[in-house]
Amino acid sequence: MERTIAKIDVRQADQTDPLRAFRDRFELPEGVIYLDGNSLGALPKTVKQRVARTISQEWGEQLIRSWNAADWVHLPQRVGNKIARLIGAQEATVVAADSTSINLFKVLSAALQLNPGRSKIISEGDNFPTDLYIAEGVAKQIGKDHQLVLADTAADICAMLDEDVAVLMLTHVNYRTGYRHDMKALTKAAHDRGILVIWDLCHTAGAMQVDLAGANADFAIGCGYKYLNGGPGAPAFLYVNPRHQGGFRQPLSGWFGHRAPFDFDPSYAPSGSIEQYLCGTPPVLGMVAMDEAMSVWDDVDMTAVRAKSVALCDCFIQNVGAYADQFNLTLVTPRDADRRGSQVSYSCDNGYAIMQALIARGVIGDFRAPDIIRFGMTPLYLSFAEVEGAAAILKDVLATRAWDAAEYQVRGAVT
Repeated sequence: MERTIAKIDVRQADQTDPLRAFRDRFELPEGVIYLDGNSLGALPKTVKQRVARTISQEWGEQLIRSWNAADWVHLPQRVGNKIARLIGAQEATVVAADSTSINLFKVLSAALQLNPGRSKIISEGDNFPTDLYIAEGVAKQIGKDHQLVLADTAADICAMLDEDVAVLMLTHVNYRTGYRHDMKALTKAAHDRGILVIWDLCHTAGAMQVDLAGANADFAIGCGYKYLNGGPGAPAFLYVNPRHQGGFRQPLSGWFGHRAPFDFDPSYAPSGSIEQYLCGTPPVLGMVAMDEAMSVWDDVDMTAVRAKSVALCDCFIQNVGAYADQFNLTLVTPRDADRRGSQVSYSCDNGYAIMQALIARGVIGDFRAPDIIRFGMTPLYLSFAEVEGAAAILKDVLATRAWDAAEYQVRGAVT
């Protein structure tokens, strides 16, 4: 039975919003309704000052001394511990490093080493492509009949978990549809069959509560530039369950993963802690921006974040639902909040052009091929009035066929 969404009083919701003060912590352009924080988070105001100070004082004046004086060397661990609080992980189980793709390569290679004698990696055909590309590459690199096997739908996954499966690799919230897996149930189902589990949290971290420790997850990865607001190309993060730390080598055995990197030993001796998953020298400016962005979360109640996320999505679905059939918009995001993340997606004809017309009107969402228009709900800086206003502008763009203008048909390199 489809869930009925109750009518939301937008004015009342904004007045009683426990998170509304956080909006002032972000740079938000006048006249813009930003519904793409699930792709690139807004700029926290203090990040500009922090990065400027790092450049002018720490780099400009202190020079190389800042590796110690400003503790640049421990930025990956410090940022990792801040992220850990948001994803239900213990201290010293998360580091910030590299990109999501590189971190997946590390943890997937490690997971396969920990589960020898099994050859399958199970994922979904609708998973984010970089995850599938990395898995294909790792399987080919290992050889010995290793292969990536894809489920057609989420409902097919459990039936595919047999004694030949080494790793179940899933994205917690689907990047196109917003569908959310039951992390705890799927992790248990895999473990009951001797299978290790990797969770991609790119569309989860910072949008809702996560309990990696409670779910007994083996590994997790995620990016820093979406809901965590770390900036374009921000460092990613990875999580390793304590029971897996120190028992194997991850393949990118760079010097920052060495147990004593400044001993300059010519032979690699891996750290026995989460630091083994570091590789090369951390990019300090990106790490500093990420570190400062994570400070925004110091006094955030994640229960309130999730409650507002649910309400924002409900508000948008309700408003667009009043005219969706008229303009052939099909909701592909679950109406049931327990099965969705913090976005609302519709399939439609001319989706790319519709989104460009919306952006020209000051409503920034994004498009995902082949036919998805996607709207991210970021609770720390989005208001209910903006969500209602975005739905009204979308209706006008569709009713007037504003999207049909020639300039909205030309695709940019990034969609």
